[in-house]
Amino acid sequence: MKEDEELEMIKYRMLKDLMKKSFEGKKQIVNKPVEVTDSNFMEIIQRNPFVVIDCWAPWCAPCRTISPIIDDMAGDYAGRILFGKLNVDENQVATTYFQIMSIPTLLIFKNGKLIDRVVGALPRHLLEPRIIQYL
Repeated sequence: MKEDEELEMIKYRMLKDLMKKSFEGKKQIVNKPVEVTDSNFMEIIQRNPFVVIDCWAPWCAPCRTISPIIDDMAGDYAGRILFGKLNVDENQVATTYFQIMSIPTLLIFKNGKLIDRVVGALPRHLLEPRIIQYL
């Protein structure tokens, strides 16, 4: 009986290792903005080579105007740009650290470093070139 249990444990570990190896090096393509919080902010910008974070609030009319543009661009640039949304009312640490004084503000990160910020609700034809110049 004990040998059967040991054999099952070995099979389980081997299967787990195989599954882990099959997912190594494969990034999941995200085609919509991810929720960014104080607790996952650093992980998101460090694990993804190119990130655009939309700093917004539910009561902000210009934020609601730009939201569908961000959603569309997240789909159009899936696999190349990760878009995220940071609610400034609920995430004061990141908001304070990046000195978000006006919303919407887009923070643009490349390889974990802040390289640009866009303040205000711009139409897509003005916003898109500002972001993709860094690709």
